[in-house]
Amino acid sequence: MDEDGLLAAIAERVNERERLIVGIAGAPGSGKSTLAERLRQQIEASGESVAVVPMDGFHFDDRVLSARGLLPRKGAPETFDVAGFRHLLMRRARETEVAIPVFDRSIEISRAGAAVVQAETRILLVEGNYLLLDETPWNGLAGAFDMTVWLDVPVDELERRLVQRWLDHGFSTDAAREKALSNDIPNARRTAARSRAADVTL
Repeated sequence: MDEDGLLAAIAERVNERERLIVGIAGAPGSGKSTLAERLRQQIEASGESVAVVPMDGFHFDDRVLSARGLLPRKGAPETFDVAGFRHLLMRRARETEVAIPVFDRSIEISRAGAAVVQAETRILLVEGNYLLLDETPWNGLAGAFDMTVWLDVPVDELERRLVQRWLDHGFSTDAAREKALSNDIPNARRTAARSRAADVTL
């Protein structure tokens, strides 16, 4: 299926009773945020109400990660508030306004209530690395999505993108490669190896 087919599939599943929740999963650097934003723009252009919900808003704070010895692994499955994320996804009744946290990469902090899903919003595009991860507690999200999408990107391309991401954040070439290879790429391999199959693969 291509992107146009995905848009058509989403449109077919929208109903009047409750929000449609679409999970967009993939490795770090696979293009989840970019795809979610493109879909949002096209869905809005069609006249439908839609919002993007990033999983990254549920990063544990650096102080929590430091206390748990997990700061060097920030971004790994163990470094997220999965219970809080699941609770948000369960608040799917359409009449409910939902405040969501947003991760500010410039300061490496999640800002609580930084965005609001309006009560009338009919489609949620939820994007994150571990939405399909078949490990506890992430597998508790299995029933949260009406449709799931997996972005399949070769590891060498992921590495190129991830190194560039860290370069764009001001890291030296050596430091950027170290960040990508020591944490991001292991997370990518783990995600690819241990995630459930999605409804749609792009």
